[in-house]
Amino acid sequence: MMTGMTRTGLTVLTPLQQLRAGRTGRRLVQLFVGLTLYGVSMAMMLRAGLGLDPWDVFHYGVATHLPLSFGTVVIIVGALVLLLWIPLRQWPGLGTVANVFVIGLATDAALAVLTAPTSLPLRVVLLGAGIVLNGLAGALYIGSQFGPGPRDGLMTGLVRRTGRSLRLVRTSLELTVLAVGFALGGTVGIGTILYALLIGPTVQVFLPLFTVPLPDPEQARHELGRASGTRHPRRLGAAPRSRLQSQDEGQHGAGAGQPQRLGSDGQRPPRRGEVVHEQHGPVQAAEC
Repeated sequence: MMTGMTRTGLTVLTPLQQLRAGRTGRRLVQLFVGLTLYGVSMAMMLRAGLGLDPWDVFHYGVATHLPLSFGTVVIIVGALVLLLWIPLRQWPGLGTVANVFVIGLATDAALAVLTAPTSLPLRVVLLGAGIVLNGLAGALYIGSQFGPGPRDGLMTGLVRRTGRSLRLVRTSLELTVLAVGFALGGTVGIGTILYALLIGPTVQVFLPLFTVPLPDPEQARHELGRASGTRHPRRLGAAPRSRLQSQDEGQHGAGAGQPQRLGSDGQRPPRRGEVVHEQHGPVQAAEC
């Protein structure tokens, strides 16, 4: 899995990097608050009775044919979708696994408390509040950066494996589950259309506010490499020079290019370390 920064400020991390990225306390609280509110928002739209989002149309349609609660069906479908990640070679994060269980449990708990309004204006208000809360909750759990939900991960995995556009894959998935859910008796209405039109802009408004900034591990690795390179400019494999070698090179470097002074007999003066013959001057270097 690649790492880097997205245009939303989210850092693309592997599941292990998500756990090691820091600010864990705040991110865990934000994750579970977001998932809980997401379940509450689903219950609000369900009680409004004016139409659900495509995946909840499918969940509701399945629930009408099984002796299971709506939230239980959400959990089972999430787990089955997560199994589809295996051939896509994707690994779930902590947020992915929590998404499967927490949303379904929160939905059932909220359905046990909420009652369906009798008047149409109250149903419209409940629907609108549910959509806004759904966008806020989505921004909270996505911004915690613990991994996508099972359904979003299925979508991005198919995009990566097939090479198709994100818009095409998402539209195909949601139209498929919408058609199957409607055939099974799921609720489709004005709420379905409003959700499709409003959920994207709503999440876009809230996501920058709740995205927890995390360091990009790839960028940090590059910066560490550059810092190491400036501190150690010596070539790889080159032996360290001693102080005597440096001084000797400095003496030879200082004398390079300068004419050597000759004695009265036309010979150069002896260098230190040479054996001097009384008549013939320096003849050889002394051995250590």
